[in-house]
Amino acid sequence: MAQDAAQEAEKGALQRHQWRVEGMDCPSCAGKIRGALERLDGVADVKVSVMQGSLALDLDTGRTAPEDVASLVERLGYGVRRQSAQDDAEAPSGAGCCAGRDHADHFRRGDDASPRRWHATAKGRLVLATGVALGVATLLRFTVGAEIAHWAFLAACLIGLAPVARRAVSAARVGMPFTIEMLMTLAAGGALIIGAAEEAAMVVLLFAIGEILEGVAADRARSGIRALADRVPREARLEVAPGETRTVDAAHLAVGQVVVVRPGDRIPADATILEGRSSIDESPVTGESVPRDRGEGDEVFAGSINHDGVLRLRVARPPEDNTIARIIRLVEEAQEARAPTERFIDRFSRVYMPAVVGLAVLVAVVPPLALGGEWGEWTYRALALLLIGCPCALVISVPASIASSLSSGARHGLLLKGGAVIEAAARTEAVAFDKTGTLTEGRPRVTDVVPASDAVAVQDLIALAAGLERDASHPLAQAVVAHAEAQQVAASRVSEARAVPGQGVEALIEGRRAFVGAPRHVADRGTLAKALAARIEELEAEGKTVIVAVEDGVALGAIALRDEPRPDAEAGVQALSALGVRSVMLTGDNDRTAAAIAGRLGIERRAGLMPEGKVEAIRELAGHERTMMIGDGINDAPALASAQVGVAMGSGTDVALETADGALLRNRVGDAAALIRLARATMANIRQNIAIALGLKGLFLVTTVLGITGLWLAILADTGATVLVTLNALRLLRFAPGGRDSTEDNEAVAPVPAAN
Repeated sequence: MAQDAAQEAEKGALQRHQWRVEGMDCPSCAGKIRGALERLDGVADVKVSVMQGSLALDLDTGRTAPEDVASLVERLGYGVRRQSAQDDAEAPSGAGCCAGRDHADHFRRGDDASPRRWHATAKGRLVLATGVALGVATLLRFTVGAEIAHWAFLAACLIGLAPVARRAVSAARVGMPFTIEMLMTLAAGGALIIGAAEEAAMVVLLFAIGEILEGVAADRARSGIRALADRVPREARLEVAPGETRTVDAAHLAVGQVVVVRPGDRIPADATILEGRSSIDESPVTGESVPRDRGEGDEVFAGSINHDGVLRLRVARPPEDNTIARIIRLVEEAQEARAPTERFIDRFSRVYMPAVVGLAVLVAVVPPLALGGEWGEWTYRALALLLIGCPCALVISVPASIASSLSSGARHGLLLKGGAVIEAAARTEAVAFDKTGTLTEGRPRVTDVVPASDAVAVQDLIALAAGLERDASHPLAQAVVAHAEAQQVAASRVSEARAVPGQGVEALIEGRRAFVGAPRHVADRGTLAKALAARIEELEAEGKTVIVAVEDGVALGAIALRDEPRPDAEAGVQALSALGVRSVMLTGDNDRTAAAIAGRLGIERRAGLMPEGKVEAIRELAGHERTMMIGDGINDAPALASAQVGVAMGSGTDVALETADGALLRNRVGDAAALIRLARATMANIRQNIAIALGLKGLFLVTTVLGITGLWLAILADTGATVLVTLNALRLLRFAPGGRDSTEDNEAVAPVPAAN
């Protein structure tokens, strides 16, 4: 009990603190900061985000001051500044570095939205200073002489090496001696000692250039997420009184407030229309190129564009939970989830770096002692070996590809929650689809209107059915009314309407008794012609639901409805087949309905499944094939969790989205194949990166030990490998997972339901 009380007291003493970190360009940077801070007394739950350039941790200020945290990060070579008091106040208590409105708003701040040019950063200034000093030393060599030039090269080397050495010492003091900075310091410092000042200066310059290129690449990866955040306007016109508005920060809008959106403006929040009607361009959010007509009671999404009329909107979700903020949050969370390959590379590098140092010591000592070699020559080779051993390219090979893939996927409406999910998705052999709302649109539509005879007009049949169904809430009734409106048919006026539970609706139309309901209930109310009965059987055999309209004991005709497949469902299944992936439809509907849909799509089917039945079907598939499950409903959540990869449709429920490993934000069946294509391209990119990193190091390792290559080629090989790996990873930013040019998709994504 005493121990529990002590733990509670300690937990209560912790407070959340957040900082912005500059110069953090790769996961190894984040790991270095995290590792150093976790060794401080009174620090817990350290979260470092490379994508946002942020740091958050729980801190007991009685044991470690916030200034000490910032000082340590600065000594490691990074710029750091506290969040403003306003930001701290707005951040939810106990939130992580990606909490609350910070997800989207961080990318929309004036100081972050336009990143500084490389030459304006500390690393950029270091490159320029070292480069100028090296240029002056080279000039002196050819004009004054080698002796004076030697001191100039020494000065050039020290200018560039001093901050690197300071970072190496700081890392060593907190228990991380085997860092890239330490290897560089040992190699360049050793080169100075043996008189190779010119090569040492060149080594330091190339290393600094490599770091600059890493920063440029990291910012390219962030640009996709920044583009998402930029779709939400910074300002909103808040209604403070009827007819009176004032401009406020959109990030401060609260649920229930009323905003006014003029034609041409972007909608500042997920909201509901209170007044007005307009054509809304939802392409920045849903990917649909055709504007939608929206009126009172309709939902609209942050980032959409109002075309025609003035709208009064009631804010439905807080800024931190709007569509785009949730997308950014999912991408940020995915950055935290590391791939198995990345975790292996990380573990390997921890053993690899000490091994390289040990090997370099052996190269420097063994040949002179055992074989009579010259100390200077073998020391030089050992120093070059240290540079070859820098694992930077290897360490960045996986996370650089993952980051580019996540950014590219987000722009194309494909979200995967981390590298582990990408690896699993790339190995997918079978995809199981839920039917309703995934392969189909999730709402029935009228497909056939069949009069009982030529004496009955189609419009009269539709008018009678719409009149009876007008006040019903059943999806079939709403579909009939919607069809009448679409056909511009006025619904018949009815009186004394009442629902007959389990059968249909009956009412009076100009004194005549009328009924609309299932065919099996018509016998009690009237006659059904044989030709109409035969046609009804045919429609039901096609998997359609049929209702019959009866007036004064005579069946006037039948209306057939069906939840139709999404327009791209058939093409989506074919695209999966082209990838060698089998498709299976899982549904709770009867086999006749399932067969009709499956036949049209060319997909296997399993029908009559309850939620537990879907789980069993997924487990059976996953037993012999790597299976991905795609669904959108609450009843799909168990099956999503049971598959190797669970993917939710973007319009799905919160439960499905939280349970799933990823999401198809545009609600396109074809995006299932696009997601697998992106995952496979990412894994191919990772394999290429690892081959580049290890291949170049292996080649120059041999040439260095044999004395063929020296210090400057060694660092050029390391920097070159890092640059090649980074550039190769950046190719994924232009990858078009749908097989089209990446600019065609308009970087559109679909709304994500708010968290509960």
